[in-house]
Amino acid sequence: MTKKVFEFDDDLVVNRLGYGTMQLPGKGVWGPNSDPKNAVAVVDAVLNSDVNFIDTADAYGPWFANLYLKQALQNYQGAHKMIATKVGFTRQGPNQWTVLGNPAYLRQQVELNLFSLGLEQLDLVQLHRIDPDYPLADQLGVLADLQHEGKIKHIGLSQVSVAQLEAARQIVPIVSVQNRYNLIDRSDEDVLAYAQENHLAFIPWFPLATGELAEAGGVLANIAAIHHATPAQISLAWLLQRADVILPIPGTANAAHFFSNAAAANITLSEAEMTALTDLSDE
Repeated sequence: MTKKVFEFDDDLVVNRLGYGTMQLPGKGVWGPNSDPKNAVAVVDAVLNSDVNFIDTADAYGPWFANLYLKQALQNYQGAHKMIATKVGFTRQGPNQWTVLGNPAYLRQQVELNLFSLGLEQLDLVQLHRIDPDYPLADQLGVLADLQHEGKIKHIGLSQVSVAQLEAARQIVPIVSVQNRYNLIDRSDEDVLAYAQENHLAFIPWFPLATGELAEAGGVLANIAAIHHATPAQISLAWLLQRADVILPIPGTANAAHFFSNAAAANITLSEAEMTALTDLSDE
């Protein structure tokens, strides 16, 4: 039976279908949203739903996603929501991302994440990318220092190989890996298998990518029709049933789209449907 939740520790248990803030800033993940009030309203909807795992990053905007989330959190009075963020990118403009693993920069970004989110501790901080110009031990070492200082609860990695994961776990405990994974891109199947074997949260970014698979008459579209669902909902349901460690984080700046995505948690695919969708990677 597919588990509905993932346990990071005894005190941090989340529903596996989360929400990502990447679409809240402007075009190219740069600058403010054209309707900031709506951006905050979308996060309000997330906070007042069953979703209790929110993924963000200082690079989204930069900062605007965090600031919208902070504003919504200030008005939120409910149970704790897990906030995950990422550090290790610099931004030079729309769709421009440059890795920087300087330990002093990573410490600065953690401190600024705390400030921009209005939090005293970050539930999860993931290294956005490993910077080959700095020793991995130095990049993860500063995050470990911040963990010991109580500013970070858990540490994770993003877009890494199995070898990099193994190397990182020799330096500091790792609880998650955030790699690209969806119906049309499963090049990191080995990383998912490693995450399953070691109970690491596998957080697929770009989880809604379906490409031509969503076209009418195809396997995905036909299964969606059977469930009176959208192709996006079926792709999320497939991820949730693919492995109990997968925590999809579909993002949107539209409340209706958020609720549509969240409804995927209630869809159960048959074994035959799971096989048909999984086999699409071989076509």
